[in-house]
Amino acid sequence: QVQPVESGGGLVQAGGSLRLSCAASGRTFSSHNMGWFRQAPGKEREFVASISWSGGTTYYADSVKGRFTISRDNPENTVYLQMNSLKPEDTGVYYCAATVRSLSYYGGLTNARQYDYWGQGTQVTVSS
Repeated sequence: QVQPVESGGGLVQAGGSLRLSCAASGRTFSSHNMGWFRQAPGKEREFVASISWSGGTTYYADSVKGRFTISRDNPENTVYLQMNSLKPEDTGVYYCAATVRSLSYYGGLTNARQYDYWGQGTQVTVSS
């Protein structure tokens, strides 16, 4: 079992950067594939990025490709989301999630229902 806890959110101007962290408790972190999702007010939760248990495979939503980078540090039980060139439309609550489902078999794990463990979220606000 894995319990993710997000941190690093805040208020930033458009064009700025933030790095989100997701610290996951549990001895099986390194066997879980991880994902980041976000939810804006009045909208559904949407996929942002995912990473395989080894860190060797990553997937990104088209809206963040080239601007966001997902990475992980297994000895530290942590996943990161580096966000550059932020836009006001990136505003939302960002959630970290974990699953043992196969990243490749499930096409990048872009569906929130494919994840079993979720953090409480961290707010990211990008001002124009």
